[in-house]
Amino acid sequence: MASLGNSIKHSFEKKTISSTALGVLMSTFTTVAPMFFIIGGILFLYRILDYSSVIYSQRVLFSCSILYIFIFSLLCTAPFNSVISRYITDRIFEEKYDAILPCFYGGLFLNLTVCCLFGIPFYLYAHFVGKISLLYVFICFMAFIALSLTFYSMLYLSITKDYGKISLFFAIGVITMVLSSLLFVKVLHLSVTVGMLLSLTFAFWVIAVCEFSYIKGYFHNSNRRYFDFMQYFKKYWQLGLTNFIYTLALYTHNFVFWTKTDHIVVQKTYICYPPYDMATCIAMLTNISASVILITQIELHFHERYKAYSEAVIGGRLRDIIKAKNRMFSLLSYQLMDVVRNQFIISVILYLICVVFLPQFGFAGTVMEIYPCLAAGYFVIFLLYSCIIFLYYFNDAVGSLLTASTFMLLSTLISVFATKLPAIWYGIGTFIGAFAGWCIAYARLRWIERNLDEHIFCQGDIIPRKVQTMPTSITYQKKTKEDD
Repeated sequence: MASLGNSIKHSFEKKTISSTALGVLMSTFTTVAPMFFIIGGILFLYRILDYSSVIYSQRVLFSCSILYIFIFSLLCTAPFNSVISRYITDRIFEEKYDAILPCFYGGLFLNLTVCCLFGIPFYLYAHFVGKISLLYVFICFMAFIALSLTFYSMLYLSITKDYGKISLFFAIGVITMVLSSLLFVKVLHLSVTVGMLLSLTFAFWVIAVCEFSYIKGYFHNSNRRYFDFMQYFKKYWQLGLTNFIYTLALYTHNFVFWTKTDHIVVQKTYICYPPYDMATCIAMLTNISASVILITQIELHFHERYKAYSEAVIGGRLRDIIKAKNRMFSLLSYQLMDVVRNQFIISVILYLICVVFLPQFGFAGTVMEIYPCLAAGYFVIFLLYSCIIFLYYFNDAVGSLLTASTFMLLSTLISVFATKLPAIWYGIGTFIGAFAGWCIAYARLRWIERNLDEHIFCQGDIIPRKVQTMPTSITYQKKTKEDD
């Protein structure tokens, strides 16, 4: 499968305005395009299906349903992705390709089990207590399962860096969503919200099936060892916990504000705080380009330096190892600063655009009061994530776990305090939590730089470790006459 770096490297190497713009466009299409496809598709349905004519209670129910489906499908897949990613990467390195498809099936079973354990009780509660119609609840559950499968399957395409296929499958899904919604609403005369939710469910299933068929067609051999990867959850448990805590930290501040006295409860089931949730969405979109910059930088430059250092460690001279190490860390420092510099310029421009134009589209009042602090917070969050990625490169599971835990704990605790402050300071918990996590991650990277030789060369054991009764400390015993 083609790497992202191989597909856009020539565009950046030409160093012309047009080639650079083309490289940025291709980078965007292959990294964050899936999210924009889904958002754009939903907004397009809002317009062609006259969503504004739907009564307010149904619109709030639909919005909350979509919000919960996205948040909790991400949370259910988060513990598996990083650990399974490590397992698949190791099997690819060992060229044991027949272990990948069984891993997909085994991980799929675990993912579905976790989703059902949380999803079935919730949607039963929504039907019997919240009095939401059985059809609507069933569609929500199927959308939740389909999106979870979509996120899980994306892992396998991301590991092989086939981002273009992910974007293509999402584009096919969005086209399916638009066409099926017109069929459900205009031809079959379903309600707008039910028709949109059903079409979105079909879109997620189409994406998941496309991803599955592509994976199965590429990794067609199987050793039928479906749960060999389970040993990795014991060995690399910090990876799974780190990814889950980081994903949870992205939403815990929202959960805190859902407890405010003026929150909204929909059908005794869904709880939300629309001004804060909307401000969070806008702040995230303001800084999403940092992901494009980071992935592009790693693919084009850092991965090559890291590979050169690894090759020097395997068979190079001490002088070559030191030189490769210095070049790798100098590039790491430059790329971190480059992400900060470029994203700061982009965020300032987008912030000004949002402040000037969004009030004309109805985004005003409390939403725009909350937005500035959250925008600053998400700026730091994406920088924090870039540091976690680099910690993963150096196998620093402890540092990445400490970073994610600090981010989540401080963000949650300070957000509890921020609920009593004016609206302009609602996002202060997100900013402080992310900044504290970034400081820890950066300090760990510097620690690794100073101690990389010990980290690389002193991890093995000269004498194999065993778990057994300690042998006697007597090595020699001299016989006496009494013993005779």
